[in-house]
Amino acid sequence: MTTERTDQPPEPPAPTRRRFLAGAGAAATVGTVTVGTATAGTATGALALWQAGPAAAAPAGRAAGKHVAVLGGGVSGLSAAQELAERGYAVTVHEYYDVLGGKARSMDVPGTGEGGRKPLPGEHGFRFFPGFYRNLPDAMRRIPFPGNADGVRGNLRSGTEALFPRAGGRPDLHFPLRRATTPPAPGDITPSWIRDQILSVLDLGTRLPAHEAAYFANRLLVHLTSCDARREDEWEKTSWWEFIRAGQMSEEYRIVLGIGQTRNLVATRAEVASTRTVGRVIIEALLLWGLLGRGMDGDADIDRVLNAPTSEAWIDPWAGHLRSLGVEFAMSTQVREVLYSDGRVTGVRVLDRDRGAERTITADHYVSALPVEHARTTWGPALRAADPQLARCDALQADWMVGVMFYLRTPTPVVHGHINCLDSPWSVTGIGQAQFWDVRDFPADYGDGRARDCLSVIISEWDKPGILYGKTARECTKEEVVAECWAQLKDALNDSGKTTLTDDDRLGWFMDPAVTGLGGPDPQNREQLLIHPTGTLYNRPTARTAVPNFFLAGDYVRTDVDLATMEGANESARRAVNALLDADRSDAERCEIWELYRPPEMEPLKRVDELRHRLGLPNTFDLG
Repeated sequence: MTTERTDQPPEPPAPTRRRFLAGAGAAATVGTVTVGTATAGTATGALALWQAGPAAAAPAGRAAGKHVAVLGGGVSGLSAAQELAERGYAVTVHEYYDVLGGKARSMDVPGTGEGGRKPLPGEHGFRFFPGFYRNLPDAMRRIPFPGNADGVRGNLRSGTEALFPRAGGRPDLHFPLRRATTPPAPGDITPSWIRDQILSVLDLGTRLPAHEAAYFANRLLVHLTSCDARREDEWEKTSWWEFIRAGQMSEEYRIVLGIGQTRNLVATRAEVASTRTVGRVIIEALLLWGLLGRGMDGDADIDRVLNAPTSEAWIDPWAGHLRSLGVEFAMSTQVREVLYSDGRVTGVRVLDRDRGAERTITADHYVSALPVEHARTTWGPALRAADPQLARCDALQADWMVGVMFYLRTPTPVVHGHINCLDSPWSVTGIGQAQFWDVRDFPADYGDGRARDCLSVIISEWDKPGILYGKTARECTKEEVVAECWAQLKDALNDSGKTTLTDDDRLGWFMDPAVTGLGGPDPQNREQLLIHPTGTLYNRPTARTAVPNFFLAGDYVRTDVDLATMEGANESARRAVNALLDADRSDAERCEIWELYRPPEMEPLKRVDELRHRLGLPNTFDLG
């Protein structure tokens, strides 16, 4: 392994491997999809090879002969392909890269595999599957995996604790992530009970003044008991910063309850983040109801990660399963323009990136599953005029949330879950991955045998000065970003008399090659993340468009989860497929859609608030 030089994009596979893999025929030809290398010393061979198996016959029905072009091979595109193929449609997925999975994919770190080992695994950032995800795990259960009765969903592992390390020698907060062992019985959850639970957590883990903790608990009660109309009319227009009055509170309050719940988790700033999104998804679904075990994916805990690199544990088996269903993949294909005429999409102009030649693809239906920053560039004036919601997508915003993977000489799990460095100016979060890869022996399976762990870190704040160079992340070179990120990790983890990270222990690093031009006049990131400033909801399009054969899927599409997540991507795909089935007058079963949990105990209070909202009155608990 070349120390400190693992940031270059891998060499693409031979064109014959990445071109056009023709569904069932390709599955029969390829036979197996290699997702790992079984070597001496490997803990288990369960993930070594994924057998694609015989090609499954496409279901018969009205879809026979109907072809759907899916534009984009990320989570939303593959989700749409799965649902469509299961209903008998012929599907072709057109993907920009040479590998599938979008931001969720794994990437080989070039030049690092020796002695029969695979190259070190690199990713855009760590994958996180909260317990409130229900649509995506349902799709994962339907992807076969050897030895797992519940498919690739069985490759998820639960984190048991989150660490909130503090800088300057302050005690770190260890937050248990297991569900409550004795959850409250139905009907026992009352506003006073919720307030007491919030106050006890804040009193235990923070230095908040008592009046600030009480005020925050009250604000959460306001949101919990607000009706849907108030949330959409009022809280969607109110920033989280304003809602919790962070500007009038202590620095501790702003860091823990403002920045820590927004920038560090979803790359959006508390000063502008929509209260509806932050309160509903992060505070309610992820934390409050998650800890109480309400609205969860079966017996899932709050924090789940995969037991191997993402492509090995999920994306490669998914692609193999789709091929067995007859799905075809046109790789290295850039979508240039969705062509519109006479009230319908008539084709899509694409660029073959291998040959540099353009061509036009045609289908009966089209599902645009590209990230919004790429999708909207493919919609011409005529298509936009046909459906005004497409033009409103120009107002949607994306920002940088990119990871750095550090490869370490010694196992360094830090905590059995995620790390959230609250005092980090770059909003650094991370996780020690090898501890969860229980079907892998890291030094035996990856690299040259020296690396024993991988600390996967995400930088969410790219516009504030760091502690090492005094520059923003965008202003730094890639090497400076890595050094600064490492320094902020050490600042958070190496205190109170302990040394968790040492420079000598660091062997190498990897950053997504989608980030280019760092340290120059025009840094670029091709893989950004949708953010949620106030008013975002009003510009999010529906999966169904006014064009009868054109549908939208992606985490920017309006869904119940209302957050840029893999769950949102999967839910949007389900909605797009349902809209397509309706347009096709298909008698196929519609995709089931799980929405976020709505506690029955809060419904009477929400009905009261609905009346108060109509009368122009504040929420019952809103004390101003």
